[in-house]
Amino acid sequence: MTEFIHRFEPATSAGSPPLLLLHGTGGDENDLLGLGKMISPGSALLSPRGRVLEHGMPRFFRRLAEGVFDEDDVRRRALELGDFVTDARKQYGIAAPIAVGFSNGANIAAALLLLEPDVLAGAVLLRAMVPLSDPPKAELGGKPVLLLSGQADPIVPASNSARLAALLSEAGARVDHKVLPAGHQLSQADVTLARNWIGSVEAKAA
Repeated sequence: MTEFIHRFEPATSAGSPPLLLLHGTGGDENDLLGLGKMISPGSALLSPRGRVLEHGMPRFFRRLAEGVFDEDDVRRRALELGDFVTDARKQYGIAAPIAVGFSNGANIAAALLLLEPDVLAGAVLLRAMVPLSDPPKAELGGKPVLLLSGQADPIVPASNSARLAALLSEAGARVDHKVLPAGHQLSQADVTLARNWIGSVEAKAA
């Protein structure tokens, strides 16, 4: 298995989709387990820790400055993460997961959708930005994506999240983009919307 420190919690409900939980800067493999259980009770949870350190804080890829990504590293790290998910699926016997990413974790999830569409069944992108200025032509074939942005987010400009929504839609994803009266941090509205969205995706799959 591509080496990521990670947590895995098996499903407790057969019908719930597995979740790939991807933390923000400075988080770890424990950070989003509670969120995963809130938005999809019963799902298998796969939660890796980012392998890049920025001033001692784990991240999923390097950045050159706030909002300026090392895009070669984004590509390399997204492919590493894709290999990890593929290996973990075999080891733990789970289906392709829905990524649930916050901030840096949402950005690597968006990159993974564009670079290796088959790895994920869909994604919940919380405060995500466009990860690649020149993304490959991806074919997302109707994959469901929920993009939740903060109206007062000091890190992600509204124009950037709108561009990400358009980029994923053009690649064939079924994008539901909502702008919440929030900043960069998550709110109760994020939890409620994500839970309802995963419930609707689950119902369609059934």
